[in-house]
Amino acid sequence: MSGMSGAGPEAVTVGETMAALRATGPIRLGAPMRLSVAGAEANVAIGLARLGHRAGWVGRVGDDEFGALVLRTLRAEQVDVSHARVDGDGRPTGLLAREDRIADLAQVAYYRAGSAGSALRTADVLPALNPGVRVLHLTGITPALSPGAAEAVRTAAARARELGITVCLDVNYRARLWSPARARTALLPLARLADVLVASADELHLVGEDPALPEQEAVAALIAQGRREVVITRGGDGASAITAHGTLDTPARRVPVVDVVGAGEAFVAGYLSGLLDGLDIAQRLHRAATTGAFSVATRGDWEGLPTRRDLPLLDQPAGTTFR
Repeated sequence: MSGMSGAGPEAVTVGETMAALRATGPIRLGAPMRLSVAGAEANVAIGLARLGHRAGWVGRVGDDEFGALVLRTLRAEQVDVSHARVDGDGRPTGLLAREDRIADLAQVAYYRAGSAGSALRTADVLPALNPGVRVLHLTGITPALSPGAAEAVRTAAARARELGITVCLDVNYRARLWSPARARTALLPLARLADVLVASADELHLVGEDPALPEQEAVAALIAQGRREVVITRGGDGASAITAHGTLDTPARRVPVVDVVGAGEAFVAGYLSGLLDGLDIAQRLHRAATTGAFSVATRGDWEGLPTRRDLPLLDQPAGTTFR
């Protein structure tokens, strides 16, 4: 296990972290809201830190109270923010507002156009790729924010490959940010730099050279092209990891589902934790399914992420009480 210490991060994530307002009812009726922070890459960093890894987050926040909240929250979660930047040009910290609609459906509105996070630049990211960094985690969200942000993550991925750092890309397509055609233009070159590629089956057409291929052939082509591992997430149906040596599947762990937001990042944090710990792919998938289960069983994007001590809890018989 990798403990926290004075050493620099062994895993670095790059992206935008926003202030998050979560309404307890319809926003238009003035429902009370709870303030937190959210961002796919920050969620992964928090997940890794809770599992005892040295994790860092790189991004920009506004010189405002929401930005202070983002940095304070990440520091409290033992995430290194020494390469985070406070924007000095008046750009605000991004904001999202979420409301639960009906049953388990949620609606999220983003207020991130012109945000500090969208002003991410190559010069912000490259200094974070210090000796000792073993994993660089990126998502397909950041390149959608601006051309500069897209260039920053692409250049960081290329530099990481040169330095022997494992590059993980979670496609994480967000339809409200860009069209599939624009996403494919940006994500194809980024995917070519990834060692570990994470996607849902319906995202494969964004990162494959031939978007018309069915899943099995699309994954085989990605492996042949040089991807070391392709991980397909299937929500409640589990996940698959494919390498040149074959395919491994894992079921989702059965827990009462409270909130599915953040489950994908929880899964990735568990998978990368296993990679950092030197676990084999079956063990990584098991840990990823476990961290994903903790996430969906609790409210919030990252609040329910487990510590290392929590991981064995789902292996206990239902109804167990620890005294």
